[in-house]
Order: sequence, then C-alpha cells, then structure tokens
Amino acid sequence: MPRLAILFAVFMAAVTTAHAETDNLRTVAEQSGFKRTGRYTEVAELCARFAKTWPDAVHCDEFGRTPEGRRMLALVVTRSGARTPEAAREQGLPVTLLQGGIHAGEIDGKDAGFLLLRELLQGKVGAGLLEKQVIVFVPVFNIDGHERFGTWNRPNQRGPEQMGWRTTAQNYNLNRDYLKADAPEMRAMLGLINRWDPTVYVDLHVTDGAKFEHDIAVLVEPLHSGDTELRRLGRELRDETLARLAKQGSLPLGFYPAFVTSDDPASGFVDAVATPRYSIGYLPLRNRFAVLVETHSWKPYPTRVRITRNTLFNLLQIVSERGKNWRNEQLTADERAATLGGTRVALDYQATDKVRQIEFRGYAYTRTPSEISGALMTRYDERKPQIWKVPLREDVQPSTQVDAPKAGYLVPAAWADLVVSKLDAHGVTYKRLADPLTRLALQTFRISAAKLTDTSVESHQRATLQGTWSNETRDLAAGALYVPLAQARSRIAVALFEPQAPDSLAAWGLFNNALEQKEYLEDYVAEDVARELLKRDPALAAEFQRKLATEPDFVRNPAARLEFFARRHAFWDEQYNLYPIFRTDRAP
Repeated sequence: MPRLAILFAVFMAAVTTAHAETDNLRTVAEQSGFKRTGRYTEVAELCARFAKTWPDAVHCDEFGRTPEGRRMLALVVTRSGARTPEAAREQGLPVTLLQGGIHAGEIDGKDAGFLLLRELLQGKVGAGLLEKQVIVFVPVFNIDGHERFGTWNRPNQRGPEQMGWRTTAQNYNLNRDYLKADAPEMRAMLGLINRWDPTVYVDLHVTDGAKFEHDIAVLVEPLHSGDTELRRLGRELRDETLARLAKQGSLPLGFYPAFVTSDDPASGFVDAVATPRYSIGYLPLRNRFAVLVETHSWKPYPTRVRITRNTLFNLLQIVSERGKNWRNEQLTADERAATLGGTRVALDYQATDKVRQIEFRGYAYTRTPSEISGALMTRYDERKPQIWKVPLREDVQPSTQVDAPKAGYLVPAAWADLVVSKLDAHGVTYKRLADPLTRLALQTFRISAAKLTDTSVESHQRATLQGTWSNETRDLAAGALYVPLAQARSRIAVALFEPQAPDSLAAWGLFNNALEQKEYLEDYVAEDVARELLKRDPALAAEFQRKLATEPDFVRNPAARLEFFARRHAFWDEQYNLYPIFRTDRAP
C-alpha cells in the first residue's frame, strides 16, 4: 500500500475512533435532538466512560442503593487534585453539588449536567473553572422513580417523549423528606452531603403551572431565612445568576411563579421561604447555599435543557470566582450557630401584606365557566403575548419565633432510639447519658390542643400542636440523649425538636403516641371519684359550679364533666399530652 494511502487510513481511523469516543459521551437526549431521554443504564455507562476518558479529573462514586437495588451514582469532577472530601477541605475549595431528577419526570438536569460537564472537561468552555472547585453531580436522585418510565408521567410538560415518575418505589416524594429523612434514598443523599459539605447545593426541577413567557425561576436561600450575614451573599448569588441568564436571552424570575389563587393570574404572586422538608429550606439550616432551579414546563425540552445548562454554567462560574470566600463565610456562620442557645429563633416565615406591582410576561387569557367541570377555568392564547400587571408580595418576615434553650434538648431514654437515627442522618452532635439523672430543672411542653390530619401525608399523620413551655423538675433514666446547641448544626436541632416548627418530628406525627390516653376510669368509678372530691375540696366544687353556670358546652358533655374530676385525681396520667422532648438551660 502506498505510504500516502497508509497515512490517510491511519488518519481516518483516528478520526473515526475520536468520533466514536465523542458519541460514547453524548446522551440519548443529544443524539435524538432532545426528543428522548435515556434510561438509568445510560447514567451508569456515562459515569464509567467519563471516568475512563478523564481519569485525572473524574471519579464515579456509588453513595447508596435504592429500595429496588439500583446503584446511586455521583460523578466527582475536578482538576484541583482534591479527589476526596478531606482534600477539598484541606485546600479550602468550594464544593458544588448538582442534583438532578429528585422528581424523575423533571429530568432536564440529568441531560444538561452531562452536556455541560463534557464541555468543561473537553476545554470548550469554562477555562480554569475545574481547578477552582469540586463538582459532585448526581444525575438522578430518584432512580426507582426514573425507571417507572412512561409517556404521560408529566402531562403538564412538553417533552421528552417519555420520562420517569415523581415519587420513589415506596411512593415517597423525596422533596418532602429532607428533614424527616424517611426514605433510604434521602438518607444516602444526606450521607453524601455530610461527607462533601457542599458550599452550594443545586436542586434541578421543572415547574408546573400556568402558561407564560418566562422560562426559568431561580431561588436561593439563605436570602430571607437562615444566618443573617449569609443572606446578603445569597441575594448576590441569586441576582448575579438572574443577570447572567438574562444576558443569555432567558426571561428569568427570582421567585416561584405560583398564583396566590390557583388558576387566577390576576391574583399575582407571593414569595416565601420553603420549610425544611424541601432542599431550599433545609440547606440554610446547615449554613450552606441552596439553589432551586425551575425551568418552565411548557417550554420544549431542547429549550429547557439549554437553559438548565446555561444556569449550571453560570452558577459554576460564580462559585469559581467567589466560592472560597463563601466557604470562609459559611464556616464563620457555623461558629455563630454554635451560640444560638438562648436567642430568638424563627421557625417559619411568611410574606407580609406589603405589595409591589410588577409587569409579568404572560399570554392573553380568558376566564369562563367550564362545560366539563363547571368551575371557572383559565384558557391561554400562546399566540398573543401579554404583559400582566399583577401584585407581588415579597417582604418575607419571620412568622413563628421561639426562644431557644440556653444549653440544648434532652430526649428521654424511651424515645432515644427513634430520635438517634434522625440525628445521625443530619450529622447532629449528641451525647448519650450513661447514668440516671434526678431532680433536673427542665422546661416541658404540655400539649393543650392537637389537630391531626384526616389523611396520611408521606406515610405520616401530621399533627399541629398547641401548648406552652413551663419549668418542671423531672428525673431521667440512663440512656437519655443530650443534644447541645453549641454546635454548627444547632438550627437543625431546633427545627427537629421545637414542637411547633413546621417540619419537626412532632409535626410529622412521630410523637403522636404521647397524645393517646391509655388508662381510664369506668364511668361509675369516675362518678364516685367526683363526689369524693366535691366533699373534700370546696374550691374545686366552686369551680365546677362556675363552669356549669357559664359553659353550655361543658354542661352538655358528660365525658368532659367526668374528666374535670379525673384530671384532679391521683389516678390521672401526668405524662398524657406531655411532649417527650425537654429543654434545658444547663448541660447535664
């Protein structure tokens, strides 16, 4: 064969090999023109191929298994040399955790993440970016849900042709599980967070909702909530991301675009702080930045993936520029968190009535009664863009606040095992007390009223509790837990243990057994007890007569009348409606 022909053959073989290798790193989405998305086997294959192609920069990490036995995978990507969490901490490098597919039908993040990482690793964009941070990319969080593949799994969404399901194989909505940590997948994710301690945690979604021109919403916390000093930096992160997206041709929003009144654009919008069941409500409890990315479901899939890719690139650029400083500020916030005891702490937040009129880019619409449902229904005309002048309530302030205990919380031994698994999942520090304690001066919460949900919520019967903290002297058996607030995760402890916090263990019904009266008096015995008490206690007799004279409901309720006396008898269970977590102002 002539020398020229041999050289040409070698060249063509090299080109063919390079093209094949490039194709091996392209997703099903790219190869199909973003009509389709791949199954989870693609994630495992790409994770391995990326690591093989760039062994100096990519590590494929298994961080858990799903209930159906699938491997939970993360790509660890960096050219800093910090291949482990310990190395990243030693170098003071920021870590950015990108999470796709928590709702597996909203799968833009998986395809956008692989696309961007390949561009970064090939050097096509972001020169120097990988040297300045560690990226931990979880393509799919809800893997079992991802494999529940179907065409109509997201009826409010344009593309891809098929996608996964919202919830896990155990029907958990993972984006309601960050604080209570019921699902095995969530406990694995919290383990990943504990190990890498990300400076920025990016949660990638696709919103449902109305039809309008805006194509993405980006929310950041701390901004309204969390550590006061971090809020300013959180606002800078959000506003800079929105500005860069606007320069790229997007129409971004800094709030979640859900109407105040469902299906009524004229009602406008209200900003809020999500509770800690959500990623954006949870990460601020750790003094870390959470970024919620919501592309708009009615935009075509290619458009959504491109915008998600742009958002991730912008965020990674900003982290490369400012992340080291943010990391230092967050560590300082950890020190402030360790002094949370005895201070006023917000449990939840709410927008005030203060309103600002905004111009929102929607479409012409009508609201007429539906011949199907009979309800007033909104119909949009996407051929006619229209500016909506609507109210926005964005002045978000603390709603429920409490004074945190000066030292921390005590969990009786009987409840300790239930609580330990939650504390371990979040990396909250505690001490198990080896010896019994007597005559401790504590604060106890006596429940005066409890309202339980009529139906199950995420496998729990949620409880809304009313009551007050008061000083009592109590004994504790050996094996009780002491959870100090002198630690970086103090905000998590408060969120778990304050009974009126929106996602506390009590709110999720874990202590509902304390609401159940198990011992009782037969009515005929209660009658004898009442007569005995009336004879020997004139003050009680006077109070009973007053209630008969002034409270008609009491008069008509035989059970309430008998309980009036039972509560004043030695028989009464003093632990009934006693919240089984105590506050203490002194470390035991």
